[in-house]
Amino acid sequence: MFIPFTLEMELLMKKFLIGVIVLGIFGLVGWQIYQKVYGPQENTRRRFRSSRVAVEIKPVQTATIRDVKNFTGTLYPRAQFIVAPKISGRMKKLMFNIGDTVKPGQVIAELDDEEFLQEVDQSRATLAVAKANLEESRSALEIAKRELERTTVLRQKKIASESELDGAQARYNTQEAKLKVAQAQVVQKEAELKVGQVRLSYTKIEVPPDKSGSNRVVGERYVHEGALLSPNKPILSILDITYVIAAIHVIERDYTKIQTGMEGTILTDAFPDRTFSGRVARMAPLLKEASRQALVEIEIENVKGLLKPGMFVKVQIEFDRHDNATVIPIESLTKRDGKEGIFVVDDQQETARFLPVTTGIVDGNRIEILAPALSGSVITLGQHLLEDGAAIIVPADKEKKPAPPTSAREKKKKKKNKTI
Repeated sequence: MFIPFTLEMELLMKKFLIGVIVLGIFGLVGWQIYQKVYGPQENTRRRFRSSRVAVEIKPVQTATIRDVKNFTGTLYPRAQFIVAPKISGRMKKLMFNIGDTVKPGQVIAELDDEEFLQEVDQSRATLAVAKANLEESRSALEIAKRELERTTVLRQKKIASESELDGAQARYNTQEAKLKVAQAQVVQKEAELKVGQVRLSYTKIEVPPDKSGSNRVVGERYVHEGALLSPNKPILSILDITYVIAAIHVIERDYTKIQTGMEGTILTDAFPDRTFSGRVARMAPLLKEASRQALVEIEIENVKGLLKPGMFVKVQIEFDRHDNATVIPIESLTKRDGKEGIFVVDDQQETARFLPVTTGIVDGNRIEILAPALSGSVITLGQHLLEDGAAIIVPADKEKKPAPPTSAREKKKKKKNKTI
């Protein structure tokens, strides 16, 4: 049956062909865009999956790991004071110099005491006069008392007059008052003598007493013998270095971790091969606004006197300690898709598996893994080229060395030995 080809059918065919061509163009452009955007990643994934990556591994260990913080500070003496005279005078004798050991109560210097000795002798003499006057007043009072008693008896017998009795009473009262004055003068002269003796004792300058009884050393010397001193002029500085104080400054993050009584390890450049132990003795209750740091004092026993005030020290304080912890090298940590983890090696050591982990204490180049439980080996080098399930190459611990080449003569010799 013949169907006539009309103009409408021709137009429909043209529209259909145009639509097919347009769809083809859009499809081709989309494919090219997809290849440019996702093609390299797919190729990289295929390359990673198809090729093996050479890596280095280290075993997971069980060990003790510590959370240790390092600080720096300066050493100070436990006690430091300046010895100075309380009176003026000429330095007669100075017994000690820098570095000498002194004991509490020991005389370290003497001032010229001639003037003070004369004052004491004069005070003793005036005290003796006052005591003599006191005895005289007592004797006169006894006489006045007996006269008053006798006059009283005579008045009762109508022999003495009333005026005589009044006169005897007045003389008694006068002598009693003189006795009180004499007693007061004795007390006054005794006080003057004590003042003179105290001033005389100031000519001998002593080391202040100390409840601990520890020996001290002379840190600095400011004057020499023969110098004319005024009151409170420094002579020597005395240090107590039986214990020294390491003063460190701690930031906010570490301040809450430190507690009084914590042990600390002290290192100094003066003794690079030796460590000293100390204890946190005091903590400042405030942080300075300018630095946001608090002062912490660590007391260190220094019986041998090796540590000196002013030394620069490094202090290590242990905040936490975990025994039998799961430990891996810190360089094995990596990130994939925003998650921190490690690559572990399977039993056959042919592929690597990415495992997210929860970390704990960091101690140098080691880090603690809290979860999950680990065993075997982790990849420490080359993990930046890996993805989960990637094939790996692990270098052998001991490579088999090829046998040395055998010469023709040695071959004949071996063959001859076999024949024999």
